[in-house]
Amino acid sequence: MMNRRNGFTLIELLVVIAIIALLMAILMPALQRVKKQGKMVACLSLLKQWSLWFSMYAEEYDGYFMEGFDGTSKGTGNNRWCRAMGSYHKYNSDFSCCPNATQPWFDEAGNATGLEGTYRGSTSAWGYWQQDGWLAPLKGSYGINGFCNNPEPEVRNVSNNWKGPNVKGAGYVPLFLGGQRYNFWPNSTDTPPAFDGEQWQGDNMGRICLNRHNGFVSCLFLDFSARKVGLKELWTLKWSRNYNTGGPWTQAGGAISSDWPEWMKSFKDY
Repeated sequence: MMNRRNGFTLIELLVVIAIIALLMAILMPALQRVKKQGKMVACLSLLKQWSLWFSMYAEEYDGYFMEGFDGTSKGTGNNRWCRAMGSYHKYNSDFSCCPNATQPWFDEAGNATGLEGTYRGSTSAWGYWQQDGWLAPLKGSYGINGFCNNPEPEVRNVSNNWKGPNVKGAGYVPLFLGGQRYNFWPNSTDTPPAFDGEQWQGDNMGRICLNRHNGFVSCLFLDFSARKVGLKELWTLKWSRNYNTGGPWTQAGGAISSDWPEWMKSFKDY
């Protein structure tokens, strides 16, 4: 009698390996998309937590936001959101960082990482950083719309500011969103970054025009809703009371896809 064969031949093993490799090649892009979508959902969930804290702060202070950077003559002269809302976020950087942007500009020992103004800068966090009145160093990759502050009138003109959340059209006013700095004051004429991560300093819109979520950034609005915003859409939002939502970088203002920097041309126009 002939001996019974127990096992696979080399050819059969190679065929099995080839099939597994083919399946992995098909599945990996889908898995990557799911992973990225998961980080977007996690980012929006963090912003929803911030919506509760901003709402609680406004309720505690008669419907008004904090004075902001250099907005008060008391104490150190500033009351940034980081300090004003410290009792809520407890200086926990897990809450102040987008899941796609956690590498800090400075490590906890204060050493610069050299990420500012680089391609990697779009996925970096400002900090670790500490100012007077902060209970601990903080890093973050979210920032506040600087027009959503309530400076003291004798310190700064407030006619262009959203001093609190109870305003008409609040669902179109950005409050808190992904950014390379802890605050920004966008203008409709701000030019888009020449490359992703370039404008950590300069035109304020460039501080938030960052490709962290496949052409989108996560944003919390003044009505405390959170959603993803297209990078070109940033120029169409109502950043301040006098902001021109039909400025030169919008479709209403005549902008076309070819006007944008190369890295942004494929993104949806608004």
